[in-house]
Amino acid sequence: MPLLVLKRLAGALPNIFGIVLITFLLTRALPGDPAAFFAGPAGTQEAVEQVREKLGLNRTLPEQFWLYLKQLARGDLGQALSTGQPVREELIARLPASLELVLASLLFAVAVAIPLGIAAARHPTSWIDHACRLVTTAGVSLPTFFTGLLLAYVFYFLLGWAPSPIGRLDPYLTAPATVTGFYTIDSLLAGDGRLFVASAKQMLLPVLTLGIFVLAPIARMTRASMIAVLSADFIRTARASGLSTTTVLVRYALRNALLPVVTTMGMVFSFLLGMSVIVEKVFAWPGAGSFALEALVASDYAPVQGFVLAMAMLYTLLNLVIDLLYVVIDPRVRVSS
Repeated sequence: MPLLVLKRLAGALPNIFGIVLITFLLTRALPGDPAAFFAGPAGTQEAVEQVREKLGLNRTLPEQFWLYLKQLARGDLGQALSTGQPVREELIARLPASLELVLASLLFAVAVAIPLGIAAARHPTSWIDHACRLVTTAGVSLPTFFTGLLLAYVFYFLLGWAPSPIGRLDPYLTAPATVTGFYTIDSLLAGDGRLFVASAKQMLLPVLTLGIFVLAPIARMTRASMIAVLSADFIRTARASGLSTTTVLVRYALRNALLPVVTTMGMVFSFLLGMSVIVEKVFAWPGAGSFALEALVASDYAPVQGFVLAMAMLYTLLNLVIDLLYVVIDPRVRVSS
């Protein structure tokens, strides 16, 4: 197992280098001049040139890339010109907010999609199967920004059931002491139930927005995989042996159907990382995605590059976790090196 982890991490290095290179080139190809932006509308040409020299933008692209690689080797992601803070500190402060949102959305999607897919597979062409198809079609058809605005309009503006979509916590409450960076977990560690409820309520609408989008592919894959497994000979043998329905479904059918479902979960996690940028802006969520989007508008290269690199690292770790889950779910599976 440790050898597998090392091989996977070593194999990911060329991919990460490619992502760093492509991100670097794309940020330089974007329209706009960061030097002119930060010099201000009243800045003279001389002031713009001074800012450009200070930022190193007067160098050739190979020189800029080499300097950027040397910074990365030291663990330096650069300076966020829009906030005046190091990008690494900004990401460390904001990334837990994004991860809390993404992981909670994935947990919600899995909790709904897998039972829904199993029920639809057990009763094909029934009302449950049609309901599953309706939910999955709506999930993949509705844009996340539309779903978020619709949920905020209905549950906050019309019904008043949800708190105002203004961030992670009500402005009148104080954030818990940082342990994990997840407000729900940190409030429980602090023994503050009121703060936990308040932070969970703030997460409700953005989690629903992201969860509705990603539960569709998980439910569809669960349904398709379960239908294929339930028609297998070993399932008929298990039923003929007098095993209970629950044992047949969970111990035999679901475990054999999980591999493609886990693969789909890895794919939708990457979708969640991308969609969280839009959802964070809709709900004023102070995460890493909204920080990168604001930096992109300001032509601030370093935060965008740091954000993409952080997402690439997260996705690499996720792929490693999926590889390990394959072996845990089915010991017969041997992940090739």
